[in-house]
Amino acid sequence: MSFFKKLKDRMFKSSSKIDEGLDAIVQDGGEEEDVTQEEVAAAPVAEERLPEPEPEPEPEPEPEPEPEPEPEPEPEPEPEPEPEPEPEPEPAVYEPDEEFEGESAPVSEPEPATDPEVQDDPAPIQLNVDITAPFSKDTAAPEPEKKGILGRFFGGAEPKTVIKRVLDDDMLEQLEELLITADMGVDTALRVTANMAEGRLGRKLSVREIKELMANEVSRIMDPVARPMPLYAKTPQVVLVVGVNGSGKTTTIGKLASQFRAAGKKVVIAAGDTFRAAAVEQLQVWGDRAGVPVLTAPEGSDPASLAFDAMTQAQADGADLLMIDTAGRLQNRADLMEELAKIVRVIRKKDPDAPHNTLLVLDATTGQNAVQQVKVFQELADVSGLVMTKLDGTAKGGVLVALADQFGLPIHAIGVGEQIDDLAPFDPEEFAAALVGLDG
Repeated sequence: MSFFKKLKDRMFKSSSKIDEGLDAIVQDGGEEEDVTQEEVAAAPVAEERLPEPEPEPEPEPEPEPEPEPEPEPEPEPEPEPEPEPEPEPEPAVYEPDEEFEGESAPVSEPEPATDPEVQDDPAPIQLNVDITAPFSKDTAAPEPEKKGILGRFFGGAEPKTVIKRVLDDDMLEQLEELLITADMGVDTALRVTANMAEGRLGRKLSVREIKELMANEVSRIMDPVARPMPLYAKTPQVVLVVGVNGSGKTTTIGKLASQFRAAGKKVVIAAGDTFRAAAVEQLQVWGDRAGVPVLTAPEGSDPASLAFDAMTQAQADGADLLMIDTAGRLQNRADLMEELAKIVRVIRKKDPDAPHNTLLVLDATTGQNAVQQVKVFQELADVSGLVMTKLDGTAKGGVLVALADQFGLPIHAIGVGEQIDDLAPFDPEEFAAALVGLDG
């Protein structure tokens, strides 16, 4: 989750673009609604508590023997003391009665005797009254509890309002335009909005509800392509890393090498960009950070020859992985693309199955241009998987959805920074939530 938080924070440009767009779309023609209407969901809780006081009328029949007409059968309690004298404590009770009788001699003595009995009776009567009083309070008690529950759901006890808009053709068209501006592509934008509208036309939706629908559709498209780079038993496993100038190949190799080494793999890096001394130096720095050896060749050497020698060295060292960096090349430069094809041919002389993985590193800031890059590199180098970098510096994150929808190539990892831990396996749900600005 720490990487997800970093992803949401650093993809601010992409998510805020969709956030602002959705707010504007819903407010355009939307209406305010009171969220307290959803209290109906909490109503059953109060209803369940109301029947509880109903069984309590049982104490009410107790006052029935209490009516005053019963003093006539008062002589009946007098014969009762006759069996009572048998226990010793009862005469002690009669003693205080006699005292009362002495004091009340001028007055009819049976009346005070009945008075304590009546006093015993009123005690339960008063208790009954007291019990019914708290029951009336209990019936009122659910109301504050109800507010407390709503407070937990809606973030406060006070009612709030949200703006909702009916999902119609005009709204769908605006949503399509918003996704296209996020560089999701026309075809993918149409697919996402069509799935969102299925069975929901005519319903009122809030911004959050739209975000949830959109995130679900994006996640559904990207879930089949979210796969880690496969590892094979045969060693060394050759990983060829390709991409255009400045796409982030060198930093991606360093981060991947660090992760594989942490997983217990022996990794070797080959600096195949022999045309730029700065590129070799940068790769050596990353190799030192990851604790991985870097094989180099003199500046201007044939990169295909370096790749062949690196495979020989990796076999001799018993390496599990050989990661080969290549020079950045534009997809419209036929000569540079032919050079890449030559590297692949030479590698296969050493191992017909090599390279076992060909990773295409894409710069998210290139937007829809990434689609053309995938087409060309896939034809010449047989790309097996994608890594998207620089998602922290662009509003073009939607292009990754378009690539998944159009090519179906595995997306192994995404990068959101320059630190060695700023590359993580691709998670479609987390990416979709970050892309649309949906809070967890």
